[in-house]
Amino acid sequence: MPGQGSENKKLTLEEAKKEIERLRELIRYHEYKYYVEAQPEISDYEFDMLMKRLEALEAQFPELITPDSPTQRVGEQPLEGFPTAEHHPPMLSLENVYSYEEFLEYHNRIKRMLPGEKIDYVVEMKIDGVSIAVQYENGIYTRAITRGDGYKGDVVTENIKTIRSLPLRIKETRFVEVRGEVFMPKAAFEKLNQERAERGESLFANPRNATAGTIRLLDPKEVARRKLDIFFYYIFIDGDYPRPTHWENLQLIKELGFKRNELVWFCESPEDVLKIWEEWKDKRDDLPYDVDGLVIKVNSIEQQKRLGETAKFPRWAIAFKFPAKQAVTQIINIELNVGRTGAITPVAILKPVKLAGTTVSRASLYNEEEIRRKDIRIGDWVVIEKGGDIIPKVVAVVKSRRTSKEKPFVMPKRCPVCGAELYRPPGEVIWRCPNAACPAKLKESILHFVSRNAMNIEHIGEALVDQLLKKGLIKDPADLYYLKKEQLASLERMGEKSAQNVLDEIEKSKNNDLWRLIHALGIRYVGEKTARILEEHFPSLDALMNASYEDLIKIPEIGPKVADSIIHFFKDPTNRKIIEKLRAAGVNFKSRKKEEGPKPLEGKTFVFTGELDSYTRAEASALVESLGGKVSSSVSRKTDFVVVGRNPGSKYQKALKLGVKILNEKEFLELIEKTKKSS
Repeated sequence: MPGQGSENKKLTLEEAKKEIERLRELIRYHEYKYYVEAQPEISDYEFDMLMKRLEALEAQFPELITPDSPTQRVGEQPLEGFPTAEHHPPMLSLENVYSYEEFLEYHNRIKRMLPGEKIDYVVEMKIDGVSIAVQYENGIYTRAITRGDGYKGDVVTENIKTIRSLPLRIKETRFVEVRGEVFMPKAAFEKLNQERAERGESLFANPRNATAGTIRLLDPKEVARRKLDIFFYYIFIDGDYPRPTHWENLQLIKELGFKRNELVWFCESPEDVLKIWEEWKDKRDDLPYDVDGLVIKVNSIEQQKRLGETAKFPRWAIAFKFPAKQAVTQIINIELNVGRTGAITPVAILKPVKLAGTTVSRASLYNEEEIRRKDIRIGDWVVIEKGGDIIPKVVAVVKSRRTSKEKPFVMPKRCPVCGAELYRPPGEVIWRCPNAACPAKLKESILHFVSRNAMNIEHIGEALVDQLLKKGLIKDPADLYYLKKEQLASLERMGEKSAQNVLDEIEKSKNNDLWRLIHALGIRYVGEKTARILEEHFPSLDALMNASYEDLIKIPEIGPKVADSIIHFFKDPTNRKIIEKLRAAGVNFKSRKKEEGPKPLEGKTFVFTGELDSYTRAEASALVESLGGKVSSSVSRKTDFVVVGRNPGSKYQKALKLGVKILNEKEFLELIEKTKKSS
């Protein structure tokens, strides 16, 4: 290999700088040939030697290490959870169609919106993975954000950095954002599940689930080991599309060195789209990655902008899903699964069968009433399919194969994990376990308890909770307040400093506002907003615990379902025991709400739609509520104001229809300022 003869020569700083840059360019070139074009020009050994030479030089000259160096793909330190960031523009999901007739209806709708205009489409494979936005500044990779809710996602920069087909440097100095789909190739998925099976760990249901779980790992080294890949399909430069058509922007993505799926087609008619769909609905299993349909996009960017979007979907793109695949197999048994909120879900244990590229051995039966409605019995032969090609479900019973030996399912009265008596809230079909310390619920309950919008205890993430549970150091959320420094310091990746950081955060949380504790307890239907409302009406947790059903439903925002859930939660002796442990630990149980000043917006209801420049949605809502107003998520005749920002959704149209007062951002800010002065 060129340059290897100089390996033992002592280099000056300037010589090392030139050699390091030469090696980086060479490695980037070979990474692109291998991971993007799949046309390697050197052996794995030769590539490894280049990397080792670069690592040795950077170790000798650490001042020359840069973030975009190929050696920096995998960080040394595990991540401490994930911050969030907003998407501009939003990463909206796609509306689905499942037949040619439905797609033709969509096409005709587009024609009506663009009368007399020529409409061309670009068709791409719909990769079954996790959507991601990746950003570059001055040509250097800086940040990666998951889709999240479309408006805000998790920042997973270090994890996405481990994907070898992702360039860390590009030849474009303006601000660039590319959007695409992270996925796990089928071969990597099978290897991962084989390794987990050998270790006695639970298996991932499919590559998409494995991808989603991998992206959220706190250790980038483990992410790198799982061999994720990525295809890109959107590009923005300085906040806008750089070229006039989607087809041309796809070419630019490739020109800049990003990996793009080569299965893309330019179509001038819906009939052309149908031909592609018909061909690939049967060939999709031949691909080395999972797809669940086609994505069809209007090619002209100018037409896209005029078509706009609804609150949920862009009007200029749609997903034409492949048909769900079915298989016939036998139900061996029916077991119960206990979710975080205590929801009991019957699960069919199946004779393993191949379905849509994976082996299926379990299928959700949803609830007791669904089992009765379909007359599902243990021993039945059933038709199963993957809903959206992801979650296996039982579609129907093959009653012609019954032998009279099949057994009807009887719903147990007690939780299969902890033995607590199950209950079913009035008007609902799902049975629940009320025990907050139920082992099946415990991990998720603790993660909820420490989360940002609950007790806000930093430095406690999934990996640490797993260790605490495995070692038996906690059996409920209250046990966090009794942890000792030596217990934490003995855990993997902790040490005394990290242990002290955790203890400091736990201690700080004792002085939280009451609403945080109410939310953290995990009472069903009691989210952050409801917890704040409860604090307004009850001076202490004890007052809330002793409240009657009648006391609760007197509160305008508390309905029968929420009231019933609160009563059931506080009746449970295990929950009471946890609450007493929290009291003994010194956690604040009292409301600290100060004597409130005038509330000039009292009785006024606001609805927000679109993006504001001055505030986030949450900040604007808090501003209204601080002045006594209420914020609703839906528009009705009782709404006083609809505040409209950029890219408003359907709420704007409904406000126009109902004649509700509409404020733009400037008018909203003027109203707030005027209101503050008058008070």
